[in-house]
Amino acid sequence: MRINDVLKGKPSHDVITINPDASVRELVTLLTTHNVGALIVSVDGETVDGIVSERDVVRRLHDRDDVLDMAVSEIMTTTVRTCEGTEPLTDLMQVMTDHRIRHVPVLTDGKLTGIISIGDVVKNRIGELEFERDQLDHYVHQT
Repeated sequence: MRINDVLKGKPSHDVITINPDASVRELVTLLTTHNVGALIVSVDGETVDGIVSERDVVRRLHDRDDVLDMAVSEIMTTTVRTCEGTEPLTDLMQVMTDHRIRHVPVLTDGKLTGIISIGDVVKNRIGELEFERDQLDHYVHQT
């Protein structure tokens, strides 16, 4: 299974991005509105300048009271692990596990085309296991 196969199974292929100059308040609104845990930070919607998650907001709340008025660029992660849609899903699973990350932008020819979350990976894996179980059950009952 390839990463693009998982992207095709997602209900929405839209990638929500946020400008690095946007406020954390705007970030929280977008996270809530779209019911997602992270956004890609991008000045043009095609390149990846960073990634910012709910965790980034919460961790800053511990240190500062004015987090909501800060710029996203002040709390985002700038070293972002990305993947290509043609890569095997197992490789992405290993990267997510090794680096303890939950969201990975998907690039095609260097341009942002999607985002895969750990939830997407788990949902896909459960689907595969259910299919295998059904096939084995069918085989057992046929013989």
